[in-house]
Amino acid sequence: MRTLLIALLFALPILTHANSANSTTAPHIDKVLVVKSERTLHLMHRGTVVKSYRVSLGKKPGPKQYEGDQRTPEGLYWINWRKHSNNFNLSMHISYPNANDLKRSEETGLPPGSMIMLHGTPNDEEYPEWFFSTLDWTEGCIALTNPDMQEVWSSVKDGTLIEIRP
Repeated sequence: MRTLLIALLFALPILTHANSANSTTAPHIDKVLVVKSERTLHLMHRGTVVKSYRVSLGKKPGPKQYEGDQRTPEGLYWINWRKHSNNFNLSMHISYPNANDLKRSEETGLPPGSMIMLHGTPNDEEYPEWFFSTLDWTEGCIALTNPDMQEVWSSVKDGTLIEIRP
């Protein structure tokens, strides 16, 4: 019995430390929610917003209809791959077009487009980074400042759901 008590006394600080270490780790991001009307991207964990960012969208309002319309799509997609971009620093691909987008494309006869990305801002000597975050300037992508994109890149894994709402 005495040995068990001694073992418990040694184990208690270790268990307490392990429990506190787990409670301070960042939660797993299981969804990215973009609300276009708010120009906001939310990182979500089990339905709770973990962190939010301001975003820039396509130059024209409304849901994407066809390739080249300069609109950001709306719907459910996945972050399915990523790359370092010479033009926009870090970028993560959104799995646009989905089945609804393909159906609309078939009905209209217009190509749906592709290469919708979540990305940073360009390194441009003429325009500082803050300039890009004050307006909608993309061809249909979702853009964040480079420091914000670095955080999203580190927090969001490939295969994560992204919902883009009006």
